[in-house]
Amino acid sequence: MFRGRFDHIIDDKGRVSLPVKFREILRKFNDTIVITTFDGCLYVYPHDEWIKFEEKVYDLPSGSREMRNFQRVLLAHATECTVDKQGRILVPNSLRTVANLIKDVVITGRIKHFEIWDRERFTQTIEQAQNNEPSEDISRILNDLKL
Repeated sequence: MFRGRFDHIIDDKGRVSLPVKFREILRKFNDTIVITTFDGCLYVYPHDEWIKFEEKVYDLPSGSREMRNFQRVLLAHATECTVDKQGRILVPNSLRTVANLIKDVVITGRIKHFEIWDRERFTQTIEQAQNNEPSEDISRILNDLKL
């Protein structure tokens, strides 16, 4: 399970060192990952989890333009990568550009995948989320989870 927040730096070549806890999890998946972009950050999946996720995305109804665009963005950027011996991943330039990854990044767990954010963008996103009143949607989700 990917959880927690980790501050890291992406180097000039686009390499970012992964948290040790995340590396240990990825070793179980032969260090193969899939990176894509959505919501202003990068989504990073172990390969096996990506295949499951991709099948769910494929099964979504694609009748609406919004859904087709979601699928296009998510799948067009999907790039398979490996974790090197130093525990780093090389983030393709196209994905670094989309997610505005220049130097300071945040790696944050999302249970079955993790995200890589520009640190300033992540801070703004978290502040906005914390300053907003809980929405009815969040209350419904928590209720569904029995929390």
